[in-house]
Amino acid sequence: MPIATASFDPDAAVISTSVIVVSRGRGADLQRCLSGLSRLCYSAYEVVVVTDPEGEAAIDAAGLRDEVKLVPFDTPNISAARNLGIGIAAGDVVAFIDDDAVPEPMWLAHLIAPFADDQVAATGGYVRGRNGISYQWRARTVDTQGVAHALEVAGDAPQRINPPAGHAIKTEGTNMAVRRDWLLRLGGFDEAFQFYLDETDLNRRLMLAGGVTVLVPLAEVHHAYASSPRRRPNRAVTDLFDVGASTAVFLRKHDADCDPAAALAWLRQEQWDRLQRQVWRRLIKRSDMVDVLSSLEAGLQDGQVRDFDLSPDWPAPQEAFRPFASRANGQHVVLSGWIWARRRLMRQATDSVKAGATVSLYLFSPDSRYHRLGYHLPGIWLQRGGLFGRSVRSQRLVRFWRVKDRVAAEINRLFRIRF
Repeated sequence: MPIATASFDPDAAVISTSVIVVSRGRGADLQRCLSGLSRLCYSAYEVVVVTDPEGEAAIDAAGLRDEVKLVPFDTPNISAARNLGIGIAAGDVVAFIDDDAVPEPMWLAHLIAPFADDQVAATGGYVRGRNGISYQWRARTVDTQGVAHALEVAGDAPQRINPPAGHAIKTEGTNMAVRRDWLLRLGGFDEAFQFYLDETDLNRRLMLAGGVTVLVPLAEVHHAYASSPRRRPNRAVTDLFDVGASTAVFLRKHDADCDPAAALAWLRQEQWDRLQRQVWRRLIKRSDMVDVLSSLEAGLQDGQVRDFDLSPDWPAPQEAFRPFASRANGQHVVLSGWIWARRRLMRQATDSVKAGATVSLYLFSPDSRYHRLGYHLPGIWLQRGGLFGRSVRSQRLVRFWRVKDRVAAEINRLFRIRF
């Protein structure tokens, strides 16, 4: 079922944007992310990839070596990597996404739209979790101790919100955008935050400098929480050094006039509870907790003496803006059927992707299984579950549908995000 994408107006996308992806040790994830970025419904963006040799190989495998700006970098410091990307970014706005995330097709169009107002310095979108349907993060603020607090936001229009006293609007590093001149003014990301609280530190500095941040609910990415030196593929925590180090730096920088003892006690309890839950779920053994908590303490000690306000001196970009030619042609194809027709429907979906269409494929089983949504190469948005089961987790456990009605309901749920 082909659908014309009425919300895609390439002539309306006039704010040049550099999308920065940092990747290290995640070639397969980077390839998925780049596939999603290559199919955005936006006409004025370039892609900057800061990555290690594994990431370079993924870029070559995707056939994108000549289409992206590549910055070789193999040091475990996400702030330094992002700063390198900012240094060669030539867009008026710089957007950020993680290598284990994939954007919805309309992500950039929604995320960048508020910059039509010259007063807007930054924007942040929403992030869906591993099942592709439930939210991982939505609207939040952050206080002087780096603790995030949920924020109630009504509707899905872009929101300029005045946070409570002492709080800044929180954006997520995997779904945010900042005017490049604001990044230069602020010195970019503080490289003392090698991982964790890096964008939070930027959020607070932006707020203190008078920058306006707008939350954009319809700007969505899907975040997979891929494995790293800090966690296994099942999200089992293996190391908390960077959490401890960045927290200690953050408290010294943003909460220096207060006694950090309460904040550190809260952090230790939070991480203890987190590990206990993983023990109960049998993701880690109780004996593992000692080593993981020891890494937290080692990080806290390191952060007490680590220099901060570490920022580069940027020259003007050495390379002009390099527009990326999106593979999206403005058409959306919806396919649906029973799970036993999967091979045939996947072949049909793949053919449509190669022709330039954005493809949503719905595969149903004749039961009430929960739905899962994910992005599959070469560019298929695949949703699977029982015809009578939940997609949104707050829905009724079982509801009887006809296939065409269920497909129509799911299209309606995502229409402004994807179509």
